[in-house]
Amino acid sequence: MNASDLKRMIQQLREGTLDADTFIQHVKTLPFQDLGEVKLDTHRALRKGFAEIVYCPNKSEEQLQTIAEALSDSNENILFSRATLEQYKVVANILPDAHYHEKARIIGIKRRKIEPVLGLAIISAGSSDVPVAEEAAVTAEYMGCTPKRLYDIGIAALHRLLAHIETLQTSLAIVAVAGMEGALPSVLAGLVSCPVIGVPTSTGYGANLGGIAPLLTMLNSCATGVAVVNIDNGLGAGYLAGRIVLQATQK
Repeated sequence: MNASDLKRMIQQLREGTLDADTFIQHVKTLPFQDLGEVKLDTHRALRKGFAEIVYCPNKSEEQLQTIAEALSDSNENILFSRATLEQYKVVANILPDAHYHEKARIIGIKRRKIEPVLGLAIISAGSSDVPVAEEAAVTAEYMGCTPKRLYDIGIAALHRLLAHIETLQTSLAIVAVAGMEGALPSVLAGLVSCPVIGVPTSTGYGANLGGIAPLLTMLNSCATGVAVVNIDNGLGAGYLAGRIVLQATQK
């Protein structure tokens, strides 16, 4: 439930087209639904503009079934992150409108029609970084953004990046996904005026240290306007970038 839904129901209650018992039935699960081992935050879309994202690793089949059943009547866009194909099959058995984004490892259900918003660029340094970039892109899409995907344009061949300079300089936010030494966000931030969100990945050789090397590079960026999320956290970057773009374009 979001603010528009609540306002609509209050108006219907005033007009007499919605009875009090039905209204109570709709709002009684606010702010959360107690499902035993799972406490589903049904209030989050009202507070933050997007429903709770379900993190799938280590969740049992029974837990996923319980969550999916609780979300069956939701009219919000829904995401299950870091999901396997087997977990998708469990969810899709209950929510047949679910779609599996294999590269992003996201199960998505689109229930709310949203006017797409431009202004977000998702960049990967290499093709090995694409799964993390896709996690960011798919997350932003379900929030209502239409991201521009620019993949495999890292600084090892800078002309690939500069070929897209017009797109980059007209963006409202950029997600820069990079492993190895992780220099891409710093280079980008020196070229654009919008926020750059760096995502270090675990892609790289030995001294990459599973993403620690690019993480430290991004945290120590000399360029202003760089924010950094955790290693391989495409979802966190996509969500943050989506909020920036959506708030910048709100009328």
